[in-house]
Amino acid sequence: MLSMTWLELLILGLASFRLTRLIVRDLIMEWVRKPFMDTKVIVNEQGEEEEWVEPKGWIGEGLSCQWCVGVWASVIMMVFYYYIPYGEWLVLLLSIAGLQSILYGLSDRHL
Repeated sequence: MLSMTWLELLILGLASFRLTRLIVRDLIMEWVRKPFMDTKVIVNEQGEEEEWVEPKGWIGEGLSCQWCVGVWASVIMMVFYYYIPYGEWLVLLLSIAGLQSILYGLSDRHL
């Protein structure tokens, strides 16, 4: 049976959060999502242009769903942490970046 401490759970959770955010929202990974998304420009009632991004097919739906990507990101982080030599370094890096992302979001709203 897999044994995990609370610290490992926190580290894996933060790493999975960051990887999910990278895939679903961050600009740096837009090239991965773009083939599976349709962008439509619509003029609203005020005459302003609005850009709508809609997923194409089940892959597009999956790449735009944070819950779906989150499950796979968690699996990937667990595989790296437990089975890939030196994979814990990637997990730790993403975990620190995830914590930084959360802190930045909080400071952006409250400071």
